[in-house]
Amino acid sequence: MADIFITDLEAAINYWRERSPSPDGITLSPEVRALAEVYALMVFERRRLQAEETMPEPAYAAWLAWYDTMPDTPCIAICSTSQGDEVCKGCGRSFDEVQRWTEMRPAEKRQVWQRITLQAEAWRFNRYAERAPRGAQ
Repeated sequence: MADIFITDLEAAINYWRERSPSPDGITLSPEVRALAEVYALMVFERRRLQAEETMPEPAYAAWLAWYDTMPDTPCIAICSTSQGDEVCKGCGRSFDEVQRWTEMRPAEKRQVWQRITLQAEAWRFNRYAERAPRGAQ
């Protein structure tokens, strides 16, 4: 199993806050509450990662709903791994990641997204950025 980044929890919380705003400025939607409880523990314990398998079911379901709004693949249709490169110049994934992508769990995919976004060396982040969907990270 993989870990979920605190930044992804923040994004999921903000997604649900926009989707289900508080009616009175105090009450949280069930999704925001579930995610916020995990987030608060992570902040308290000074952790950046939450093990996917230890996420409470309501929080994991809310996170998955947010995840489903994100682009699934970093591919920009310029795959240099098919030409023998170990790391794709187009998207930044390794040959193994490209091959296993369809069987990877959501948190595994987000870890790859996190790495390639921080590295920002793939063409999707510079030379061919216009091919990448807006907000794709």
